[in-house]
Amino acid sequence: MTKAFPESLVQIPAKLDSFCCPDAKDRHVLAAAVRGQANAIVTRNTKHFPQDCIEEYGLLCQTPDDFLIHQFYLNPPLVVDKMDQQAAVRQKTRGDLIQSLQKVTPQFADVLRKYSI
Repeated sequence: MTKAFPESLVQIPAKLDSFCCPDAKDRHVLAAAVRGQANAIVTRNTKHFPQDCIEEYGLLCQTPDDFLIHQFYLNPPLVVDKMDQQAAVRQKTRGDLIQSLQKVTPQFADVLRKYSI
């Protein structure tokens, strides 16, 4: 992470050191979300960010599926356009991209598939 996303590293201020994370190793994620004024933490490890620990900071904890579905319903044409752009860069079709998404975000892939019919 340090090499790939150095800007994501955040010092945890002393007053934030008591963040209510079941796993202390996740405090930096919560600190980064709070300091960056994020709206959500997107993770497959939702149990590491229980609602009672993050609600006081106005955060949601969403799976990648939930996050992408939410984005889709905010603006379906924009999301589909971005998916088509990504597919084109990869020299694939939207269908190919949906197929690859099926493995990691199956519900989102299903929403895209239904929209594309």
